Amino acid sequence: MRLVYSFTGNKVDLLLVLADVLEALTGTRPEGASLVISEASTDSRQVIPAGLFVALSGEKVDGHDYVADSFSRGAHLAIVQQDFSGQFSTLDLRSGSLTPDLVIPEAPICILVEDSLKTLQVIARFWRRRLDARVIAVTGSLGKSTTKDLIADVLCQRYRTLKNQSGLDYKINLPLTLLRLGPGHERAVLEMGFNNHEEITAFCDMALPSVCVLTNVGRPHAEQTQDLGEIARGKAELVQALPPAPEGVAILNFDDLNVRAMADKTRAQVFFYGIDPRADLWPDQIESLGLEGIHFRLHYRNETLFVRVPLIGRQSVHTVLRAAAVGLVEGLTWQEIINGLQGGQAQLRMVAVHSESGALILDDTYDASTESTLAALNLLEEMSGRKFAVLGDMLDIGPYEQQGHQIVGVRVAEVCSHLVTLGEQGKMIAEAASQAGMLSWAITWFDNAPAAIEYLKSTLLSGDVVLVKGSLSLHLDSIVTALETDS
Repeated sequence: MRLVYSFTGNKVDLLLVLADVLEALTGTRPEGASLVISEASTDSRQVIPAGLFVALSGEKVDGHDYVADSFSRGAHLAIVQQDFSGQFSTLDLRSGSLTPDLVIPEAPICILVEDSLKTLQVIARFWRRRLDARVIAVTGSLGKSTTKDLIADVLCQRYRTLKNQSGLDYKINLPLTLLRLGPGHERAVLEMGFNNHEEITAFCDMALPSVCVLTNVGRPHAEQTQDLGEIARGKAELVQALPPAPEGVAILNFDDLNVRAMADKTRAQVFFYGIDPRADLWPDQIESLGLEGIHFRLHYRNETLFVRVPLIGRQSVHTVLRAAAVGLVEGLTWQEIINGLQGGQAQLRMVAVHSESGALILDDTYDASTESTLAALNLLEEMSGRKFAVLGDMLDIGPYEQQGHQIVGVRVAEVCSHLVTLGEQGKMIAEAASQAGMLSWAITWFDNAPAAIEYLKSTLLSGDVVLVKGSLSLHLDSIVTALETDS
């Protein structure tokens, strides 16, 4: 989606141009800097014509090595920390000011700065304040990604809605998403993670959320923060950053005592959701329908309605409550909310097939995140028979890679009789399952799918249930195909 728009009526032309970038970085808006800038990217392979390439220096890859590639793909600007003045037209902004005799060169142009990432964030902060989209921020120890996706599914029933991708480092992800905001967007749903004190405060200063959703407070970030109270304080930065009621609304999990206590830390209106009937929005008569999703009765004020959604496992009820709460706060009708819950991209993608031996194979190889894998394991727990989990790497889950795989490993030990893992990150799952008490003979690691297929063919019996799940790029669907072909 490019930042080049033309609207009639109440909307006016609004483009991100070079003058915006220079004003954001120096406070001065020069004349003649009308060069149009489209979508920003930190990956030169994803640069689009008129794009902004941000060269970041990472542990394994240095974006400065790909500046020329970004320009060859049509980028107008590159934010750099290295001096490319001998190769490309360059504006040196390391002093934070513009020279009076500034001459705007023709594209492509390098913007030389002290810190490329900080510069990206400053530009995003400036651009956000040019637009009036209402931002819904989501944070919590678990369930952020699924919650964000379902909220977006609901909101897009009425509003033009933007959401950020899951998995990338939030310090990069959030500003890139904000630079995708245009005047046509009415809502933005932004997932925010927490590593360090005041990090969420900085994200809120950039994004200006009006609504927040808190999922829970747990310990998925144990390497950064051991103390649960410190995690809660970090998450509470979001409710503290909200504007006062009625504009600001904090949607809080009543069932989580640490989250419930955040009601005293915000000026915003508080909306509680949870299983507890004391919450503003709560369910009862919850029934898991296995692969058919979940069914329950929903209560809000004096209203009661029955809901059936294609999400797996009883724990998905909380996800539904969060998305429905946002829909209510944002003025949607119940019909719009239900349509979003039932027909969105977050719906169930799991498929069941049988192997030659008579085992039931749960094919959930479309994608994998910590939340979706835990949901699939919860469904597996509800089924009878020996339970096998065939799990691969969960790619692109960002800075919480190790914690995410460890959390899944612990849950496998609670649910499964056998674990098969593939990939280097799959080893983390196996190690965590072992440390959680799963016997070594029940854990098998393979470095390739054919070996795993042979093992499963020789091991599975009638009545067994096998969950196969991993990131799409691992092609674990080949395991399902090989087992199903023999049926």
